[in-house]
Amino acid sequence: MRPLLVTTRNATFQQWEALLTNRTRRRKSGEFVVQGVRPISLAVEHGWTVRAVIRGEDRRLSQWAAEMVDRTSAAGAQEVAMSEELLRELGEKDEQAPELVAIVGLREDGIERALPDHLDLAVVLDRPTSPGNIGTVLRSADALGVQGVVVAGHAADPYDPRCVRASTGSLLAVPVVRIDSPATVFDRVAALREVRPGLQVVATDERNAVDVWDHDLTGPTIVLTGNETTGLSAAWREAADAGIRIPMAGSASSLNMAAATTAVLYEIGRQRATGRH
Repeated sequence: MRPLLVTTRNATFQQWEALLTNRTRRRKSGEFVVQGVRPISLAVEHGWTVRAVIRGEDRRLSQWAAEMVDRTSAAGAQEVAMSEELLRELGEKDEQAPELVAIVGLREDGIERALPDHLDLAVVLDRPTSPGNIGTVLRSADALGVQGVVVAGHAADPYDPRCVRASTGSLLAVPVVRIDSPATVFDRVAALREVRPGLQVVATDERNAVDVWDHDLTGPTIVLTGNETTGLSAAWREAADAGIRIPMAGSASSLNMAAATTAVLYEIGRQRATGRH
């Protein structure tokens, strides 16, 4: 099949361009933009549906890019040849256009994807407002063995390009789901307790009395981290089995959402590796 040629700001280009900034358009179309070598590679490696793979109109592709075009096209993606100027805009580059940009289909927000029956470690983010913070949490989650991340309430969109970039593609490797109501998680936790005895829900908050290293985190755990400004809502705090805090040695009273979550996940990994807290 010959590539689709896009050299003007036609309806197709405008539809893809809107995905960069319009979360409503992303939800309605069921797709988002993926930029960069590692994110595109991870999307292919983890079986995401690539709907379109876009390359420069006249550019000779690297071995990596040619392989991505071949693999995604064989799986049904539309190959697109785009002018360098338009590709630079879609790739959000000021100077040289990227080799490839991919349009990838969203996955369903089923809570079981992030909180599976074999759950050992997951994260719930309560109303995060920064796509960059979500992306950083996802990067840490990927590195530290988290099986899923839940983005809860009125929050930034994990499929925002800023989140995808901040995650360095880990969004494509770690199951992420969006939920509107805490009740969705509460119901899932109740079901999980039947198959994961000892499962605990742990809230992080500077007002808690127990230091993170003094609490046993070696068993199945869901870590709750709150909004960057207001912290965890009352509903989440009440639902937690335990509360922990990260001791502060300097003048700062707290860490931001991404830093706090990363610190807790690292402590969980330390406890599990050494068998002690």
